[in-house]
Amino acid sequence: MTAITPEILLRAYRAGIFPMAEDASATELFWYDPPERAVLPLDRFHVPGRLARTIRKRPYRITADRDFSAVIAACAAPNAAMKRGRTWINEEIAGLYTALHRQGHAHSLEAWRDGRLAGGIYGVSIGGAFFGESMFSTATDASKICLVYLAALLRRQGYALFDAQFMTPHLRQFGATEISRADYHERLRNALSLQCEFLGEFSGDFSGGISGTGTDGAGGVLDEAAMAFLHDMTQTS
Repeated sequence: MTAITPEILLRAYRAGIFPMAEDASATELFWYDPPERAVLPLDRFHVPGRLARTIRKRPYRITADRDFSAVIAACAAPNAAMKRGRTWINEEIAGLYTALHRQGHAHSLEAWRDGRLAGGIYGVSIGGAFFGESMFSTATDASKICLVYLAALLRRQGYALFDAQFMTPHLRQFGATEISRADYHERLRNALSLQCEFLGEFSGDFSGGISGTGTDGAGGVLDEAAMAFLHDMTQTS
């Protein structure tokens, strides 16, 4: 069997396919192209009122691409807080996406409290499409806040597609909808024709990631994007 490389993985995403393992100990990967795909609408993203109020209090320092390896490792680990006994992220998956991160195609958002990683989310960026992969949380609302910040950043940078893969009750509360495979592939083609950059003009100025709060990083550019996003979504909901 041909070994999966980062280049093959990128071609698969462009074709609407993504890999998963049965569990973290599995040695084989399987390719998926679901008949129905969950997507998060960046123009009608729903932020529950209680969560919006929490975000405005800024309980965590949110960063982008500060510690991708730690995020994917935490997503791969069993998590009692998220009622997750096992995951689909095995050693090969972790290695492939870490390689994509080094190439600038995979990104993470992190939530920090008292210098410790409390939650995060990661995914793959190609053109104007972002493919959400996994998230984790060890503290209240940390992963949810990362998801909202990620949606805000994607909208700010002009992305057209936020792929969430499979529908879950967790995603549905943010306005996720299911679309057919044919509809998804059409949206994907349109999104791939765009030239979007995950961090854009910030990527060259803030090595090691950009920060949503505090004095380091981009001076609160993530907070700025998130607050504007909350205002816009409130006005359109």
